[in-house]
Amino acid sequence: MRIKNDIADQLDLSSYLLSFSDCLSREKSLFIEGDQNRHYKLISELEKFEFKAPSKVKNLDNPLAYLKKQGQLNLEDIFEFVTMVRYFRYLQKFDFEGLLGPWIQGIEMHPDFGQIDTYFDASGNFKEELDEELSAMNRRLKQLKEQIASGIKRILFTQKLETYLVDRQIHFFNEEECLLLRPGFNHHLKGNIVGRSSGGFFYVSPESISNLKAQVRSVEQEKEAKLYEYAKSFSVLMQKMHGFLNFINKSFDTFDHYQARVFFARAKNLHMLKAEKSDVIILNEFKHPAIANAKSVSVDFTNPVLMITGVNAGGKTMLLKAILSAAYLAKYLIPMPINPKNSVIGSFKSIHAIIDDPQNVKNDISTFAGRMIAFGKLFSEERMLIGVDEIELGTDSDEAAALFKAMLEKLMQRGMKIVVTTHHKRLASLMAENRAVSLMAAVYDEANRRPTYTFLQGIIGKSYAFETALRYGVPAPIVTEAKAIYGQNHERLNALIERSSELEHTLCTKHEKVDSELEALYEEKKALKEARENLYFELKREKESLSQSYQKAISEAKAAIHSKDEKELHRALNRANQELPKEKPQHKPKTSYSFKPGDSVQYRRTYGTVMSIKQKEAIIEVEGMRLRVNLAELKPAKKEQQKKGSSGITVEKEKRAGLKLDLHGLRAEEAIEKMDTFLSDALISGWDEVLIYHGIGTGKLAYAVKEFLKLHPSVKSFSDAPASMGGFGAKIVVL
Repeated sequence: MRIKNDIADQLDLSSYLLSFSDCLSREKSLFIEGDQNRHYKLISELEKFEFKAPSKVKNLDNPLAYLKKQGQLNLEDIFEFVTMVRYFRYLQKFDFEGLLGPWIQGIEMHPDFGQIDTYFDASGNFKEELDEELSAMNRRLKQLKEQIASGIKRILFTQKLETYLVDRQIHFFNEEECLLLRPGFNHHLKGNIVGRSSGGFFYVSPESISNLKAQVRSVEQEKEAKLYEYAKSFSVLMQKMHGFLNFINKSFDTFDHYQARVFFARAKNLHMLKAEKSDVIILNEFKHPAIANAKSVSVDFTNPVLMITGVNAGGKTMLLKAILSAAYLAKYLIPMPINPKNSVIGSFKSIHAIIDDPQNVKNDISTFAGRMIAFGKLFSEERMLIGVDEIELGTDSDEAAALFKAMLEKLMQRGMKIVVTTHHKRLASLMAENRAVSLMAAVYDEANRRPTYTFLQGIIGKSYAFETALRYGVPAPIVTEAKAIYGQNHERLNALIERSSELEHTLCTKHEKVDSELEALYEEKKALKEARENLYFELKREKESLSQSYQKAISEAKAAIHSKDEKELHRALNRANQELPKEKPQHKPKTSYSFKPGDSVQYRRTYGTVMSIKQKEAIIEVEGMRLRVNLAELKPAKKEQQKKGSSGITVEKEKRAGLKLDLHGLRAEEAIEKMDTFLSDALISGWDEVLIYHGIGTGKLAYAVKEFLKLHPSVKSFSDAPASMGGFGAKIVVL
């Protein structure tokens, strides 16, 4: 569904919210009505369980209104209510904890709703077999459709009509089953012409088939009338339980909010933060969802105002959007890409962004005038989170610095939380004197002359306008002339800013390295501690298990000693022996042999010579015959067998056909002779299954083949081939 939200569009969150909405069972507002703290606890409890998401359900506000006014629903709408009730019955099978358990188990199902539920299967189809009349109608429809199918086939193979048939296909024209016929067909077939082909032929619906179709339509109308009666009776029953259905509908919406957040977080490895009762924003490794492969940002926005300065095109605007986006997502309990550890997001009455240039061809205001209109509306609001991009846009920077300083301080007094971006240092230096203002600067890589899209807190950043101009293709002589005009005093000021930034950056880098090493050591220590504890508990369990086994064995042995019956004595000793831990048997590894052509080998009880080897199979020669065998079944021949050698007699045999034999056109005597030779060759080649084609014809050849195969000593079984391999005209023979 399309997320229509101006602030979401301004913060580039629309596509992200759209992907979240796909997890919802039906369209609804992002906001969950009620206590947000309670919702957060319920969602957190639900995250611990593996459960299936609900099916898609349409909005049922209108059907509920119809029921309230004694209206009637169709079976499709009725099944939507059945779907919700069934899902809550499914949830009640879980042992939910905390607040979630009592809430789910406290949903009582209306006792009369089961009468409706019984008539629908899992896919929402009405169980027509539960009604005798509907079952009879279905049987009648089946018979009529079978009659239609057989009737058309019978007409297709009528000899008198054969000369008029263009083809033997059943055509569908204007939703009618038709035959494509040549002119003159009316002398042999009564039917209705429903259309003509491009070749001048006629699409004809046979009259007998049309009559059967009329009967089908009549039965279907009776069936629809019967289903309508069921819908009417169900609606009357549901009118009496309107309060229960309304409650289920609202409860389903609430749980739908919960499950969508759980599955969305799992799918994208996200975390959910609830808005705290404060105005503090501390982000730890947050990534703006709109940026692919975004760098994570960590921001400490504790003070009322955060001013972001630094290099042009260095990510200041996206940082502003990231801060506002995190607050927006926390407000609606929507999972986000963030490290929840040490992250805190406050609660704000509303979130407002002043980002776009208000000037366009459709209005009659300047950029600065539009900004003043936007700021003027803020002085009547309270407890807002405000983001302003390029605050001095559209007017003289020195005048704007003084004006915006006064306005920002006034908004701070009204409890506003404001994040501002600017590339002018005048306003930043004025606001830096106020302890309620935090500074943050985009970092620039001097060596590669590119922004790093990272930020340092506590400093004012340089805009790097000249470097940016060079990077985007402005000629170097023009930039050099601009630097000369800019003046040496400003350059010295920039040098001090750069030095400060460099020192701060170095310090931060060292801190990050130390923190990373400490975190790694902590994780290693934690892992070693867990491993030690696991080994301790595993050893303890093994000791307890062994102790129990020995104790049980001792008890059985004592019982055997005190037994006077000799047979009982032996049985007790056997039970004691079974209770003692057994050593696991050590399996001797199978010896693998490496063969090559010419080696003498033993295959079962015969001896032969390896002729060739392919992958896991070998061709061996045994007493003049060649067999294909598995390498695993071969062993080296014993020495005395190798000395015997071969008999010295060789039999040369011409290669014959492989797996198939075609007997079409042969007499019975010729076919039997061919089959005898074919089966002998197949046995020598090692085939265990062959295919013999004999055709259908008069049946004499097929009979001769069957009788021969029945009497052949090497034939285990035979059967008709599948339709794709010849059907009744071929036999699959197992040797």
